[in-house]
Amino acid sequence: MAQINKPTDYFNTVLYAGDDSTSNAISGVGFQPDWVWLKNRSAETSQLFQDSVRGKSGSNYLYLQANDTAAEAAQGDNDGLNTIGADGFTVGYTNSTGWNKSGNNYVSWNWLAGGTASSGSTSGSGTAKTYNSSTSTASGFSIVKYVGNSTANHQFPHGLGVKPDMVFIKNLDDGTTNWQGYNSDLTATKSFKLNAAEASATTNSVTNNVEPTTTVFNLGSAGDANANDQEHIAYCFASIKGFSKISSYVGNGSTDGTFVYTGFKPAWLITKRIDSSSNAHWSIFDNKRDPHNVGGNSLRANSAQTVSQYGTYAIDFLSNGFKLRGTNTHNDSGGTYMYMAFAEQPLVGSNNIPSTAR
Repeated sequence: MAQINKPTDYFNTVLYAGDDSTSNAISGVGFQPDWVWLKNRSAETSQLFQDSVRGKSGSNYLYLQANDTAAEAAQGDNDGLNTIGADGFTVGYTNSTGWNKSGNNYVSWNWLAGGTASSGSTSGSGTAKTYNSSTSTASGFSIVKYVGNSTANHQFPHGLGVKPDMVFIKNLDDGTTNWQGYNSDLTATKSFKLNAAEASATTNSVTNNVEPTTTVFNLGSAGDANANDQEHIAYCFASIKGFSKISSYVGNGSTDGTFVYTGFKPAWLITKRIDSSSNAHWSIFDNKRDPHNVGGNSLRANSAQTVSQYGTYAIDFLSNGFKLRGTNTHNDSGGTYMYMAFAEQPLVGSNNIPSTAR
């Protein structure tokens, strides 16, 4: 697999200001994004997911809320995310602060997958169902929409060509179901919730206790991830040297915190405590809201809150990884955390991974 020399060809953060118009054009992404994650930084509004695979309903892209159990939905005409183009997207406003309210500041996190979705049939146990997917094997990212069958060992193809390291799954039709997830360090015996500040849980209902392969993701019988004849979305990621890293670390509870080696300077980072529900929020950092060290403008994937600044959230983005400067939330003493990071700049040619990264 070729190394990515320009990470911004596949992931980029863009900040913008709302203007109350019906078509506020946001440019500077650098590519046509397949997944757009938006958050209002000025008001307590939801974490909003839009993607090219689920597409539009009417004039606007269907959205999901990372911090909620709600089913997918669409805003009315001229509201929400209206179009996705070669270098960004447009957002409109009529009655919501979520996308484009004047005087409010927003952050958009943007990923490139494979553009136009392909389709096929699922495999494994039970009745085969349809799926649609958009995949980039170069960046280790795929979006898969599939129909469940409520049968253990139902399988959908993730398309990555390697075993995924992180998968986020949501039932699109049922507004009472949690986001569920798989992490390779946790293994298939455990799952986590994107919308909750909880420890990981031992269960076989999401993955059927079967590790994903280089071709398919195995599902349990749970309605959250495999409800019969209901649609689900899966965002799948694999670590790519020099571009992305998905792993875990142990905190030390000190302002001179744990250093985590990634092999690149991070542009974006999300962390989550997995061994306890204490300080188990999902913490998100990026290099656009914090262009200089010490950073710490943390947003929470599981919360509608506005930014939590510095102090216990402090962090440095370094040329080869990140160093925690805060004393809890993402660095409790002895706490185990999973993380996913994407690169600003790769550390080209480095094969020396220090022991602190393991």
